[in-house]
Amino acid sequence: MNTDIVTNYSKLKLTLFFLPAFFLIAIVAFLYQQGALHVDGYIQIQKNCFFFLNSRLSQFPKTIFNLTQLGDCIVFSSFLTIFMVYAPRIWESLISASIMSCIFSSLLKHVFAVPRAAVAFDQDSFVIIGNKLVGNNSLPSGHSITIFTTLTVLLFAFMPQKLGYKILWSVFITITGLILIFTRVGVGAHYPLDVITGGIIGYISGLLGIFISKKYRIWAWIGDKRYYPILILFLLFCCISLINKIMNENLIIFYLSLTSLAVSLYKIINVYIKK
Repeated sequence: MNTDIVTNYSKLKLTLFFLPAFFLIAIVAFLYQQGALHVDGYIQIQKNCFFFLNSRLSQFPKTIFNLTQLGDCIVFSSFLTIFMVYAPRIWESLISASIMSCIFSSLLKHVFAVPRAAVAFDQDSFVIIGNKLVGNNSLPSGHSITIFTTLTVLLFAFMPQKLGYKILWSVFITITGLILIFTRVGVGAHYPLDVITGGIIGYISGLLGIFISKKYRIWAWIGDKRYYPILILFLLFCCISLINKIMNENLIIFYLSLTSLAVSLYKIINVYIKK
């Protein structure tokens, strides 16, 4: 599996950055055309769309609240920890990509400083599921960046060889990503363009992570069994974090994530003992 992933990553070209760059330019052009290249305009131009999506998506509160947790790096990555054994190259790319996504998210949130919906609108005018998020850090959506960063790494790791399957796989990943990121609108945490922009930045972060891991094998030790104790400690930390989340919010997604972690932890310990 790891060999196939390395082969898939080796085929990627820098031209893959053209499409997300085009979408970002298109968003800026749209906002400019609408005279919305300022905070108030950015919020008002999305007001009706935000209320509409929020009212529709919030009709499934338990589902979207569980799904939106995948925007938490620990929750989503827990489902992928088994690849530490079978496909460490995924984790090499994912770590670099996650670092890039954190940089982009922190920097852009500070630069744009867009107020959250709970600050901009009357809180009784839309549905808030979970904690009420306030502050001037709405754009871009950090959860959306995390989701598409992870999905992009997986997209190209398991890209099929045949064109037809490539299209189906790409469409599946894209639709899955869009469903997940729009849960942020459903819980009342973000505006539509927040999550779309976050998804695009996440895609860019995922690509950067892959290219960085190709050129600089910083995390190559992940596949070395001698360093498995470090991975074991990391997984134990994630387990503790998830148990804490379960104690605070008893969500099924946390139990599933914890179960995945437990399986991976058992496998890594077993492999390490037998090395």
